[in-house]
Amino acid sequence: MFKRVRYFIFLRDVLVLAVSAFGGPQAHIAIMFDLMVKKRGYLTEEDLIELNALCQILPGPTSTQTVTAIGFKIGGPNLAYLTLLVWIIPAVTIMTVAGITISQLESTEFTRFIQPMAVGFVAYAGLKISRKVVKTKTSAVLWLLALIASLTFGSGSPFAFPAMLIIGGAFTALKYKAQPIEEKEGIKIRWANFILWAGFFVFIAVLGHFTRYRPILLLENFYRNGSLIFGGGQVLIPFLYGEFVEFKHYLTSQEFLSGYALVQSVPGPVFSFCSYIGALSMKNYGIGGQILGAISASVGIFLPGTFLIFFVIRFWESLKRYRMVKASLEGINAASAGMVVSAAFLMFLPLEVNILNISVTVCTFSLLTFTKVPPPVIILSGLLIGFVF
Repeated sequence: MFKRVRYFIFLRDVLVLAVSAFGGPQAHIAIMFDLMVKKRGYLTEEDLIELNALCQILPGPTSTQTVTAIGFKIGGPNLAYLTLLVWIIPAVTIMTVAGITISQLESTEFTRFIQPMAVGFVAYAGLKISRKVVKTKTSAVLWLLALIASLTFGSGSPFAFPAMLIIGGAFTALKYKAQPIEEKEGIKIRWANFILWAGFFVFIAVLGHFTRYRPILLLENFYRNGSLIFGGGQVLIPFLYGEFVEFKHYLTSQEFLSGYALVQSVPGPVFSFCSYIGALSMKNYGIGGQILGAISASVGIFLPGTFLIFFVIRFWESLKRYRMVKASLEGINAASAGMVVSAAFLMFLPLEVNILNISVTVCTFSLLTFTKVPPPVIILSGLLIGFVF
């Protein structure tokens, strides 16, 4: 009975996080420290730091994986899956409603200011990530090459961005001798969750190939992206823009930018943006189809990271001692940063090049860089000005 009460209180705390945590993974972690460590004592400060570090080097949404891993640590897989649902449902619901609403409107002129604002947000994310990860000549070169390759090949295939990450990681893995040697232990691997992740990957790919049913295709698209994206919601943007706007044309650039700006004012995981894209990808299938599309996208983007954190958390202590694993992160992170910067250029191109759009983009970037104005305030102000004018 005591455990059940404790689990209920934990899930209630996760819900509080889900409706109050603005600002992306870094802000989410700060709130988790206050609530999960200092106030409730679910785990130690060292435990949370290490869990977050582990999630940062795995593909998928960092803050979502971290809060899910906390649930796993407290109550095992069942509590972890409940934690995942409680954490994502508020944001996913809001962004699904936003997607359906945008698709029903005859005019979206009220979003005219938040579209260039979205470019400013992406540019700021690119700067922030680049400052954090580009620290050596090798990472600088990989950053530049990923930037150029993204601008050149990014719209040609949905596989271009994952290939850049893999190449970047493989290149710096060759520098493993520069990493300090640590005493290694034998790795005892329990393969169940890895087999579940890989098996589901293959199953939905085959099912999508033969059925060509769009919700299944969306599930496969987002599951693939969720399995290959390192670095959080900002890194997700060039993947999604390249695949769903430039390659498949499921969304217009205007719809994409409006949704990305809106998700900045929503608490919880930035990956909830995928439910918006899923809803708009099914805009010709009625409201029921849009809800199904949003569910497919949400399941696809959040599930692989959950499978992988359950798989790796059991042998992380042994794995992190291998120098090649550590060395590969430099290239993965540098390529990710270059791709985010390229996304800002790619997303601005469809906008009309005029003083207004340039000014709004620069102003948004400056507010984020040099002031402490909260992102939701910036976006809601842009919406309000759009309604007025």
